[in-house]
Amino acid sequence: MVPVSFAFPFCGDEFRLVQQRALFWPRENALLVADLHLEKASFFAQHGQLLPPYDSRETLERVALAIRETGAKRVYTLGDNFHDSAGSGRIEEHAAGMLSALTRMVDWVWITGNHDPSMEANSGGTIAVELELHGMVLRHQAMRGETRPELSGHYHPRVQLKIHHRHIRRPCAVVAHNANQTCGRMILPAFGALTGGMDAADPAILKALQPATAIDAVVPTRQRLARFPLWRTAA
Repeated sequence: MVPVSFAFPFCGDEFRLVQQRALFWPRENALLVADLHLEKASFFAQHGQLLPPYDSRETLERVALAIRETGAKRVYTLGDNFHDSAGSGRIEEHAAGMLSALTRMVDWVWITGNHDPSMEANSGGTIAVELELHGMVLRHQAMRGETRPELSGHYHPRVQLKIHHRHIRRPCAVVAHNANQTCGRMILPAFGALTGGMDAADPAILKALQPATAIDAVVPTRQRLARFPLWRTAA
């Protein structure tokens, strides 16, 4: 397991990547997770594609572990919390109990996404379309042209690495820097157990983070946070 001791400087503050997929904000004592896609398996089952119906349990176990590791008192989810808006009413009893316990344990805020724009907080927490916290915008999908610091999800970014002659795809954060490198925007990896991924260098991701002078993929390893350049402005 990747430790939480790697500092992640961003916009003049300190963040930490947790479990390779979540972001901890120590100053706010807050955990941020994107794209949980709870009840994705049950959604597919409704359409005839049967998958093991335990994805929500596994995802919520991951969230609970991240809360314990960090001591977070707040959780912000950055959209696509459920795979569809009806998922919040379809969640099976055991997972619903897990979620209710988590939303009682911490101050929980659901930011909605394109998959769940009409979700209801049936298991606790509060709902918002987006938030601005200490000048940082929290939303589901990066808004092209945004000049404020921004944290988002939506794209499920991954990067391909070559380790010991093997090609491995890892979830990553994608960070865009502005001209003076003092601030920027970040897309978080998908946190859910049943989520795929998009190449971090995909044009859709790079376009969403403009304007920028540099865009990097950030991947936690056992020893350090590794950065991989994805895009640079022409010299």
